[in-house]
Amino acid sequence: MSYSFEYIDIILLAMIAGFIVLRLRGILGKKTGFEEDLASSFPQEANEIKSQTIQNSENFDENAKQEFLKGAKIAYETIITNFSNGKLKEIKSLLDKNVYQQFDEAIKDRMVKKLSSETTFIGINSAEIKEHQQNKNMLEVTVEFVSEIISCVKDKENKIINGDPQKIKKVHDMWKFS
Repeated sequence: MSYSFEYIDIILLAMIAGFIVLRLRGILGKKTGFEEDLASSFPQEANEIKSQTIQNSENFDENAKQEFLKGAKIAYETIITNFSNGKLKEIKSLLDKNVYQQFDEAIKDRMVKKLSSETTFIGINSAEIKEHQQNKNMLEVTVEFVSEIISCVKDKENKIINGDPQKIKKVHDMWKFS
């Protein structure tokens, strides 16, 4: 009769082992074959890897140029709209230190004069890489943008000082990315 306790011990230990296995599986997960791409989980690191491969002007082929232009268009629109709205913190990482300071001074000047800027970004008609050159360990790319923008500047009484809120302007810009 003393053997009946051995079976209970074995059953109890098996239950504990089963519990531990289920907890580990719940915490660590199981491999299903449908795991997400790690590059999409860490976009900053993936962008650094991508930029390292494009950094060399010898690697800057047509595919690299097209990929670069996609990102340049996004950056262009983001910078234009956020500058207009006075949201420099959102674009600080996209700007050179000197450009950031100039934008900051312009926004502060608008605030002192109690002016408001209204900009509607219609779209980019064209973006073309005009020049790319290796400068030390950085690739500098000059891009010409042709875009359509509606913009006006109003004073504190909502009078239009500059621009026309009804007129679409064609804007030609030359930007250098590095």
